Amino acid sequence: MRTVISSALGAALCVLGCLAQEPPRPKPAETAGHPGSTAAKSTPALESQPPVVAPPTVAVDPKAEADPSKMAVDPTKMAAPAVNGGAKPANAAPVDAKSYVLGPEDMIFITVWRSAEFSGQHMIRPDGKITINLVGEVQAAGITPEALGSSIRERLRRVLVDPDVSVSVTQVNSKRYFIEGEVLKPGEYKLVVPTRILEALVNAGGFKDFAKQTDIRVMRGGAVLHFNYKSAIKGKTSAKTADQNVYLEPGDIIIVK
Repeated sequence: MRTVISSALGAALCVLGCLAQEPPRPKPAETAGHPGSTAAKSTPALESQPPVVAPPTVAVDPKAEADPSKMAVDPTKMAAPAVNGGAKPANAAPVDAKSYVLGPEDMIFITVWRSAEFSGQHMIRPDGKITINLVGEVQAAGITPEALGSSIRERLRRVLVDPDVSVSVTQVNSKRYFIEGEVLKPGEYKLVVPTRILEALVNAGGFKDFAKQTDIRVMRGGAVLHFNYKSAIKGKTSAKTADQNVYLEPGDIIIVK
């Protein structure tokens, strides 16, 4: 009996000794860093990293790459286009550049081809002159736009080679006449072309019903001129009425009673 118990105890001790010598099995958490384990392929640290995206490739012209100066942007191409200086004003007054005589307060536009620094709009001063860059004062009143352009052209020859100059009248302020009284369109009128009394009355739209057409008066400074409209339209002339239909002058006032 003792022999059987001793054998059983020895077998039990042998089993316990073998179990003590066997290395412990690694836990799943401890094998996370092993390269061959499944847990290493699905670790939270690797899953949180964003994918690496390669930068887009830009095609470079071999010629531009060889010459770095061609890769830079030309600033002159990005700038606003230069003013030509040869554009004509769109609102030019209907005057004849060869016959219209400029006066104070007239608005004119000087165009110098390809020279914007000399081009621009000017109002003729009360002294009859204008001022142009690098040219100075130029007499403008009392001459035609064509003559003024020639005068400016001669002055510009000192700084430009064969300058091309033109002068346009944009607004007539120095030559006006007025119509008052029994007409359909009384008011101020520009004297841009030579105009007679009869033409001025037509421009005013005609007479009202009770207008006195046989004695129309024109105030000119301290003088009074008389005009018989009915005789004029009938072609009747006499020694007294032959010269009544005269050309108007700046500042004339036509009165129709």
